[in-house]
Amino acid sequence: MQLVRWIFGIVYRVCVKPILFLFDAEAVHDATVAMGARIGTAAIVPALLRFRHPMLAQTIDGIAFENPVGLAAGFDYDGLLAGVLGNVGFGFHTVGTVTALPYEGNARPRLTRLPRSRSILVNKGFKSSGAHAVRARLDAMNLARETIGISVGSSNVPDIDTPEKAIADYQETFLLFKDRAYVKYFELNISCPNTRLAQPFANPDRFRELAQAVAGLGVRQPIWVKMPSEHGWDDTRKLMESALEYQIHTFIFSNLAHTREGAGLNPQEYARIASLGGGLSGKPAQRYSDDAIARAFRAYGDKVVLVGCGGIFSARDAYRKIRAGARLVQLITGMIYQGPQLIGQINEQLVALARRDGYASLAGAVGSAG
Repeated sequence: MQLVRWIFGIVYRVCVKPILFLFDAEAVHDATVAMGARIGTAAIVPALLRFRHPMLAQTIDGIAFENPVGLAAGFDYDGLLAGVLGNVGFGFHTVGTVTALPYEGNARPRLTRLPRSRSILVNKGFKSSGAHAVRARLDAMNLARETIGISVGSSNVPDIDTPEKAIADYQETFLLFKDRAYVKYFELNISCPNTRLAQPFANPDRFRELAQAVAGLGVRQPIWVKMPSEHGWDDTRKLMESALEYQIHTFIFSNLAHTREGAGLNPQEYARIASLGGGLSGKPAQRYSDDAIARAFRAYGDKVVLVGCGGIFSARDAYRKIRAGARLVQLITGMIYQGPQLIGQINEQLVALARRDGYASLAGAVGSAG
C-alpha cells in the first residue's frame, strides 16, 4: 500500500489540487465534507489509505489511540465526518469547535489559501450549527469504533458579550455532551482569535474562572486545553498552572497564529491578506507550536500530556514535535495541501523514524530531543 499512497499523493498534487484551488476555498471545503460523508465508509478507502502498526498505539487517560495523528478542530465543525475519518487513517478526530448557539460565521472570505506560504487564513469565527444539532447528528451515528472528541467554544453571537456569559455558554455545551459515550475527550478552546470577545480566557485570571466552572460540571472525560499561539512563556505557564489546579493536564500547542509580521509569509500573499481578519494555519504556526511544546515538556515532563498542532506537512514535522515532547499530533492544512493519503504516509514513516532511532515504540521517542 505504500506505493498506492505515493501514487495517490502524486495524482492529488498534480491533477486534483490544481483544479480544486481554482474555486473558493470554503465552497471546496463544504463539498469535500459532503462527499466524504457519503463515500467515506466505502471499504476501499481504508484499504488504500490507512496504515496500522502496533508501534504507533498508545493509551492516554484510558483512551486507546491506534496512532498519534489526529484531525484538528476546525475541519469537521458540525460532525458530518465523525463516523468515517478513521477510514482515512486518523487515530482520533475532533468535532467542532461546537458552540451552544448556532452561528453562521464571520463575513466572507472565511478561508483564504496562501499556497506559497503553505498556509490558510482562517476567519470562520466558530461557525457552528449549534450544540443541539451536532449532538442529534452524532447520536444517530454508530461511533463505537471511533475516537471522537468535542471542541467547545463560547457562542460568537451578540448576546454573549461578557466573559461571565461566555462561561455559562461553555457550560451548556459541556452539559449537553458529557454523558455521551462516544465522546472520549473534550477540547476547551480558549484561543480563537476571530470572535467578538477575542481571547478573554487567554488571560490567566479569567481562565482560572473558566476552569473552575468547567471542573464543577462533573465531566468524566479528560479535558484538553487549546492553547493560544504567540503567547509569552510566563502567561503560558500561568495558564498551565491554573489548569493543573483543576486536574486538567492535556494541552494542545497551539491554535492559529495571529501575527502576520515575521510569519514567513510570501510578500505577495502578505499584501493580499493585509486587510483581512483571521489567523494563520500551517507553516506560519509551526515555530510557535514547536517552541511551546519544547518549553512545556522541559518544565513539566510527564506531569502533562502535550498535543502538537501547527505546520505538519510530513512525518518529519510530526516526529520533531514528538521528540520535543508531544505524545499526539493534529493537522488540517497539511492534508489540504498534500492530500488525504498524507495521514497513512505520516504513520508509516513515523514507524521507520522510531526504528531508525532504536525505539521499540513511538512513545519511546517522546521528549527525546532534550
